[in-house]
Amino acid sequence: MDFVAGAIGGVCGVAVGYPLDTVKVKIQTEPKYRGIWHCVWDTYRRERVWGFYRGLSLPVCTVSLVSSVSFGTYRHCLAHICRFRYGSTDIKPAKTDITLSGFASGLVRVFLTSPTEVAKVRLQTQTQQRRPSASWPSAVPPVCPAPPASSGPGPKYRGPLHCLATVAREEGLRGLYKGSSALLFRDGHSFATYFLSYTILCEQLTPTGRSQPDVLGVLVAGGCAGVLAWAVATPMDVIKSRLQADGQGQRRYRGLLHCVVSSVREEGPRVLFKGLTLNCCRAFPVNMVVFVTYEAVLGLTRGLST
Repeated sequence: MDFVAGAIGGVCGVAVGYPLDTVKVKIQTEPKYRGIWHCVWDTYRRERVWGFYRGLSLPVCTVSLVSSVSFGTYRHCLAHICRFRYGSTDIKPAKTDITLSGFASGLVRVFLTSPTEVAKVRLQTQTQQRRPSASWPSAVPPVCPAPPASSGPGPKYRGPLHCLATVAREEGLRGLYKGSSALLFRDGHSFATYFLSYTILCEQLTPTGRSQPDVLGVLVAGGCAGVLAWAVATPMDVIKSRLQADGQGQRRYRGLLHCVVSSVREEGPRVLFKGLTLNCCRAFPVNMVVFVTYEAVLGLTRGLST
């Protein structure tokens, strides 16, 4: 049931947070944006509301699987660790056990999310790369240069599946896993932080005499856990987005380390924290919804089974 509850919670979370995710990716890959509201205004002016939902269909179709694997892997790893260390799954796990299980959860999901992340980032960034804004001028060149104007005015990718097929045809299987090294660094330690902080906060917010926090406690713990996870994940998220967007036109980065060094040298260390505020603002409501849905589904199934 952890797999089922995680799947339902993940879908609800995507529905809440996708527009802010689009803004975050654009800010991270396009230096021309001077802030969150500049990016929001420019996206709405040129693409209206639809611009904030580019590439949504693929994450919605796959997030149930990914979220299911994340929560299911975490619970199963934790159970196996407790059984190995203590001889029973009923023993309260140590913080180290929770951290290791969360880390394993983050690593496993990379193999499922990398192709969809590539398609999502390419779809979210292709419009402003191919059709520069007439206002809000900027002398800063785009991080990932667009192809020459002679390639035609229409968008290169017509949708998520077309994007995946095009990337696979033009760049091979490696193109679908571009940025996966940064994704491994991002998801490993961020999911360790995610589950550890959620567990600690739930313990602190559980009323005396009860085994679990109330709904408000779950909402607060889930939201704060999401914020803390994204706080440690943002530097690698910036690098991941740049590597995945770097395939439209001239290649700019040779790999993870080259992307880090080039980005910091050209834009300063602050570039690694681009989108941090937006990530944290998005993470709180998204993970409130994810965890309260997850716990509600688990509670419902427990009630039905008794």
